[in-house]
Formats: sequence, structure tokens, C-alpha cells
Amino acid sequence: MDRTDAGHQPMSSPSQRYVTVINGEIYNFEELRRELQAAGLAPSWRGRSDTEVLVACFDAWGIEATIRKCVGMFAIAVWDREQRTLTLIRDRIGEKPLYFGRVQGMWLFGSELKALAAHPAFDRTIDPHSVATYMRLGYIPAPQTIYLGVEKLRPGWMVTLDLAANKKAEHCYWSALEIASQSRRIFRSDNDAIDEAAALMSNAVSQQLVADRPVGALLSGGIDSSSIVALMKAQASSPIKTFSIGFHEKSFDEARFARQVARHFGTDHTELYATPADARSVIPLLPEIYDEPFADSSQIPTYLVARLARTSVTVALSGDGGDELLGGYPRYSMGSRLWRAIGRIPIERRVAAAELLQKLAPAFVDRIFARALPHNEISGVRGIRPAQKLRKLIRVLQSKDIADFYSQLLSPWAAPELLAPDLRSYHFFDNGANTGAPSVFEDFMLRDLMGYLPDDILVKTDRATMAVSLETRMPLLDHRFVEFTLRLPLSMKTRGGVSKWLLRQVLARHIPNTLVDRPKMGFGVPIGAWLRGPLRTWASDLIASERNGADQFLDRRALTHMLDDHLAGVRDSSQPLWTALMFLAWTRRANG
Repeated sequence: MDRTDAGHQPMSSPSQRYVTVINGEIYNFEELRRELQAAGLAPSWRGRSDTEVLVACFDAWGIEATIRKCVGMFAIAVWDREQRTLTLIRDRIGEKPLYFGRVQGMWLFGSELKALAAHPAFDRTIDPHSVATYMRLGYIPAPQTIYLGVEKLRPGWMVTLDLAANKKAEHCYWSALEIASQSRRIFRSDNDAIDEAAALMSNAVSQQLVADRPVGALLSGGIDSSSIVALMKAQASSPIKTFSIGFHEKSFDEARFARQVARHFGTDHTELYATPADARSVIPLLPEIYDEPFADSSQIPTYLVARLARTSVTVALSGDGGDELLGGYPRYSMGSRLWRAIGRIPIERRVAAAELLQKLAPAFVDRIFARALPHNEISGVRGIRPAQKLRKLIRVLQSKDIADFYSQLLSPWAAPELLAPDLRSYHFFDNGANTGAPSVFEDFMLRDLMGYLPDDILVKTDRATMAVSLETRMPLLDHRFVEFTLRLPLSMKTRGGVSKWLLRQVLARHIPNTLVDRPKMGFGVPIGAWLRGPLRTWASDLIASERNGADQFLDRRALTHMLDDHLAGVRDSSQPLWTALMFLAWTRRANG
């Protein structure tokens, strides 16, 4: 936070033993500074940066003890001159990325893959296991990367590289699973829980508002972002700058809700209605921004709203994390009901049922249900959903355990072998850890917190905002608030069919429920319609191009057939198409 010469990196500790670089922020650095001073361990300060405090703490307490005291989002590299070791550290939740790998006897590390790939000896061999995972999920989870021999450091982990002995020692310093396994909190009343949640959130917002540059907020008008703006408003002395993005397609437009919330809080609000032309302008940038294949199509509005915010501020708070921490995704309750229905059935019977259903042709299923379904205004196609849900049900029925069940539900597209038959023999990344959660609902939340949140949601936000030099901060991911929610009873997260119950109670102290009480929309874009219209030529040309270098993984003929069916309205294939197209765009850039 010190933009003078005194804040420049790399920075050495007062003893000169440690040399550090950091990407991110240590929000409680002032508290750490005071703790050093109270213990008589404070050096003669040169400036006001969090990095200077961090390296002084390394001298005083050592690396891991210091990190356990830190509150923030960070990727840190520490060179120990005495031990001749390099320690890489990633924040607890995974807000900041950190890659590392060994090339010709040298360790490379960086916050972007392109930094490692710039080395002349870097091996660009693509990992087929990662491609198989990507085609299923639309992203590549840690510790995998798209390249063989390169890893992502997992959230809450640190790795120490002994250069002389060529050894790697990796361990977890913070574990959501460990915290969630602790006994659940008991409150004397609901108000006690609401008060504690509000205090933790207010403290996180207060610390994250500290900056030497203008701070605003990304506002969708939903529960999470509205809560952050409410707490900012309570602490601000002037109107808050808020930013939102909308779409002319009503089914995807949240801007009208954000506008109502902004009006209630009296913010200085700016909004942008994205057009297909805006999307076309962003798409060529995506392979460069994301470094790896990445197919969450909300990357487009995320980039656009970040670019909009950057015209007025350089730091923006967001509401990311509320869904994973407090049960906001519909799949939690839906998955619980579905597993209760099928989980007791022996796996042999479920597999037999799946094989029977497999024989029902999708067109037959569509015809049966077409009259019962309303017109699908998103895709403009009638009768597409039953067959899609049937394919999902077939996969789900064959789930061998709760981890497999979760993977099948999370995967937006369950049949990547249709486009990538050669990947059948490569394993699909499986987060098969036993969470020990007392319910399916809580099991899914934990898995999302450890995987989907850092590997999809936070990747999407970090890369898009960093591309326009906007720093995003996420108060709900303050690890103290995360730990608080992990020990909450389920009744504090969902109650009476209402998700994010506790967060709604905090927000209700600042805003009428009528302004935010509506079904969850998500931050999507009308990719299906755009592929039939303004993105049609781009998609066709990309599939037909000989310069993609992806033929070893994707069946271009099958992909062409899928696009033709989508364009003709036979079925909505927007998700698998976007996944494949983003891979093709990435391989084209990677191959120059």
C-alpha cells in the first residue's frame, strides 16, 4: 500500500535473511506492525507498506507462524538466504494464483503461466489429463495446469523448494475440512448469530476499504454484493461508487435490480448494457487473459464490468463467496433431495436403470415432453431440456459415492467424449476427499469452497480484473468469516426453504427484503443465442481453422455437427460448444 520507493519489491527483511515478493494485500498489516512494536521487535520503518511489515514479521516469528497471523489475499515467494530455500505460499481461499515448475534444473514460479512460458526452455507439452478435466468442468483445478510439469499451488498450502538438494516439501497450513470438522457453534439466540456475522463482515469491509487509491464496489443487486455495499455505506463519509452490467435479454439482466439497490443506498452508480458487439470485442482477449483454457462464459461480463469500474476506481469490493459459504446455489438443496431418493438404492440396480434409460433416444424424450414445456426464451428452442436432464440423470444414477455424485452434478456437460474420444483413457480429476460433512447439503458446500470457488469463480474474477488493472477485494472471503460460517449449524444457512438465511438477516438491517428477495439468476450471458447470431461466423471459422493445433484432442467433425444442430435449433449445445471453442482459441494462441 506504499507506492513510494520504500514499498518497492523484492524487499529484504531487516536482518537481510529473507527476500520477499508478494502479489496481493495483507489487510491486517497495521495490527501486525503494532504487535511487533509492543514486543520490542519493530525495526526502524522505512515506509508504510504491508510488504515491509511482512518481512519484519518473518524475522521475528518465522515464515509459517507469520502467515498464520496474516489476514489477506496473497501469493508470496520468500527466499531464505541462510537455508537457501524458496518458499511459495498461497492464501487460504485461493484469491490469488501461484504457478511453479522445474525447467532444466531451475525452479520457475509466477502469478501467471505466461511468466513461466516466457523462459526459452519452457516445455509447452499439454497434459491430456488436464484436457480431459477441462472438457468435463470448463476449468482446470489445482494442482493441475494445462502443461505437463507445471503445478498450481493449492489454496491454504505452502511449498518449500530446496534448490541445493532438489527437494520439494509441500504442506497445508489452513484447511477448510479441518475447521468444518469441529463442533458446531451454539448460539443463545438467532440475534446473537446475526450480530456476530455482522461484526465480522463489518470488520472485513473496514480493513479492505484501506487503500491509497479510490475504492468502489461491483454491484449485481443480489444478496451478497448488496450486503457489501450496505456495510460500505455504513462506514463511508461520501457516496460509494458502484458498478453493474446488464443485458438487453431480460432473462439475463440483473442491472435493473442493482439500480434499485444503488438508489436505496444513494450510491454514485454506473451501469453498462452489454451488446453482442461488446462480447465480440472481448472474446479475442480471453486466451491471453486466462492463460489456460477457461469456459465460464460469465468471464465476458466480468471483464466488461471490471473495465467499466476501472474508469473511476482502482480497487473494487465484491460479494464473491456468499453462495459457497451460506448455501446459495440451488444444486445444494436439489442434490440433497436427489441423493435421498437414489442413494439408498443399490448401485447395481441404479446402473441397470441407467442402462435402460440410455436406450431412450433424445428425440423421443423431447417429443414426449415438448407440449408440456413452455417456449424456452433463452435459446428459442422448444423441448430441449428433457433430453439434457435425462442424460444427466443417467450419469447421476451411476454415481458410486457422494464425491462421484457431486462431480456429475457440477459438470455442466457430462459427455466430453462426444468431442474428445481420445481422452477416454485419461483420468478425470476427481475431488474424492471424504469431507465428513453431516449432510449432502454441507458436503456440496465444502467441495465448492475447496474447488469450484477458487478454480472457477476466483480465477474468473482475478484474471478479468487484473487485465484492466483493477484490484478486487472480497470481504466475505476473510478467513475469519469463512471459519465462522464453517462452524455454523445448517439451520443458519438455509431455513424454511430460504437460502443464505443468516446473510439475509444481516442485510435486512439495512434494506427492505423486497429489493433483494427474488430467485437466484447467476451471472450468465446469452451464449446460446449469440452463437446462433453475432458469434456464428466466429465459431464456424474457429472450428474450421487448421491453425488451432487441437486436432489431437478434439474431433472437429463431431464439433461441426454439434454446431450445425445448435444453429438449426435441434438442441441447445451452448455449454459444450463454448467449452470447445475456448479450448480452440487457447490452443491457437499457444501455438502462435
